[in-house]
Amino acid sequence: MLEQENHHIPLGILFAGWLLGFSMFSPMFCVSPITHILKEQLLLNHTQIGLLFSAPILMIVAFAIPAGIISDKIGVRKAAGIGVIILAIGALLRGIAGSAYSLLAFTFIYGAGFGWCYPNLTKLASDYIPKQKAGMAMGIISTGILGGCGVALAITTPIILPLVNTYQGVFSIWGIAPVAAAIVWWIVVKKPQGSVQLETFKERRVSFRGLMRYRQIWILTVIFILHNIFFYTWSGWAPTLLMQKQATPEMAGLLTSLTIWAGIPAGLFMPRLSYKLGLRKPFLWIPAIALTGAAFSAQAISLEMSWAITVVIGIAIMAQFPTILALPVEMVSKEEVGAASGLLISIGYIGGVIGPLIGGRILDITGSLNFALLILAGASIAIVCMTFMLRETGSTKKLVISKGFKKDT
Repeated sequence: MLEQENHHIPLGILFAGWLLGFSMFSPMFCVSPITHILKEQLLLNHTQIGLLFSAPILMIVAFAIPAGIISDKIGVRKAAGIGVIILAIGALLRGIAGSAYSLLAFTFIYGAGFGWCYPNLTKLASDYIPKQKAGMAMGIISTGILGGCGVALAITTPIILPLVNTYQGVFSIWGIAPVAAAIVWWIVVKKPQGSVQLETFKERRVSFRGLMRYRQIWILTVIFILHNIFFYTWSGWAPTLLMQKQATPEMAGLLTSLTIWAGIPAGLFMPRLSYKLGLRKPFLWIPAIALTGAAFSAQAISLEMSWAITVVIGIAIMAQFPTILALPVEMVSKEEVGAASGLLISIGYIGGVIGPLIGGRILDITGSLNFALLILAGASIAIVCMTFMLRETGSTKKLVISKGFKKDT
């Protein structure tokens, strides 16, 4: 591949990936700041709002595996290009939703595009970025994901809502980003030179079935489930937690967005440090220890000091996230990256579905998020344990790749 031979990271590809990540997540994370409005106007309880927030993640579970396989077949440009069009249509339709049922239906359409695009972010790194720089590229693309989350959390209530005055207007404004991403994607992303295409879809299905036997991919997938339980439960319900500490809705959104703003520099720095050290596993278990402490402290700490918790969580989450997404590139052959990423993302994002739902149900029953925070602490402790079952794939260890990585016996 031309880019790999020259060891250059194409900036246009990075920008297209960054904007795609931003446009996927900003329409999702604009829900949290207007939870109180949706609750009042649509007569929803916390569990139902948890479903509305996590519906796009549910569609990742449904679509990521077939999207990854099809991406290996037709190429990332076409696969993600189709996905971003569906994403844009669904996001714009949410702006005309007049009931809870129509809003949920349009959110599922948006989520279908979301699930179709997501595994292609890793495939984009595999097809266009030199392998030794894939982690750094995913770190940069991940800042687009976090940027979408952070901007939506920070400006939806204090800036966008006063301009449009309705939840439909909020969704319409955030539907613009996917439209821009679709235009940029089809203009900037071209077919990669020297890309490897498997001969038939049948061969790809055999390759995917082979992945099912790889113990390391499954360990990484369990880690990703636990990671997503923490991140999406925190992101979905942190504004409510802060409002229970007497924060205004505007302040709650801004404080929660600090998770994202602290995570962006971490997303840029941590992958570089990982590649410089030649290690991957410490960037999973050390942040998990920090997340455990943050979850135990979140309820007891005062509103004035809550910013410290959100910053710690942001740094720790973004040390883990690009590491997890980049590991399949090092674990399997290039031909299998799409299928491996689809497996990781589809099953891993089950955590992003069940976490907010459990948090909402606990809040409905107890009126508090205390028990939900204990669950998050337990998930982080489990990540520490699971990480030590992974094989180190960094440059300090020899990674043997023929067709896929060596199977565990």
